[in-house]
Amino acid sequence: MADRQDDLSRLEDLATEDLYAAVAERGGLPRHVAVIMDGNGRWARRRFLPRVAGHRAGRHSVRACVTAAGRLGLQALTLYTFSQENFNRPASEVKALWSFLEESLAAEQDDLARRGVRLAASGDLDRLPDAARDRLQAAIDALAGNTGLVLNLALAYGGRQEILHAALDLHRRLAAGELAPDKVTEEDFASGLYTAGLPDPDLVIRTSGEMRLSNFLLWQSAYSELLVTPTLWPDFREREFLLAVAEYQGRERRFGALPEDDADEPASGGDGLWDPGRWKRLLRVRS
Repeated sequence: MADRQDDLSRLEDLATEDLYAAVAERGGLPRHVAVIMDGNGRWARRRFLPRVAGHRAGRHSVRACVTAAGRLGLQALTLYTFSQENFNRPASEVKALWSFLEESLAAEQDDLARRGVRLAASGDLDRLPDAARDRLQAAIDALAGNTGLVLNLALAYGGRQEILHAALDLHRRLAAGELAPDKVTEEDFASGLYTAGLPDPDLVIRTSGEMRLSNFLLWQSAYSELLVTPTLWPDFREREFLLAVAEYQGRERRFGALPEDDADEPASGGDGLWDPGRWKRLLRVRS
């Protein structure tokens, strides 16, 4: 642990371009990073600004993270842009958020095209206002031929709702005879998720220090590495993204297995380390 922290401290001292090179050289990059973009309101309050100012400021962080993910050659970046629960916010704020989405898509589309970014969206898109949905679809269509980073916007998104959607889709396929009940796999279920076609996120980042998933990618993040940073979203830029990836690179992903140095093999004949009688005596366990 100490060696890993020392390594990260050394990376923090690097200039941004050197940090890019160091992270790329370390290898073991995540394929898919997902971000819960939190803290816009607090960022604005600390500056005595309205909440919507924080949302607008967060656009710069989106651009920075797309830049970093693209330069590192990641496959996908999912941003938790608008949740199902966000519909419960004041109507004026909700209206402003959809307006910012339209504005951002129009302003950033040409730059995304130059970077080779393909746009995707996950969520109950029928809940989007017509103008926002049309602008989104136009951008998706315009960028569909790109082969670089997939920028996936989670819009009108809820993890529980997504799982319910996938379950209903699976039921439909079973009722239609497309699948045999005793042959259904996790992959069959996952094909009904909003994110079908994307790899599960290797790393889920949450800004602002809150320790919860907030109904985000509940199925997909079962084995994701989680990283929570106190940095508020409008302050989360390229360096913060790169250091988060470096933190991920230093972790050991075992998916339930033991580390190699802990995976002792039973001694032959059941003697020694793996002899249950010996352990009962040592631990004074009664039969």
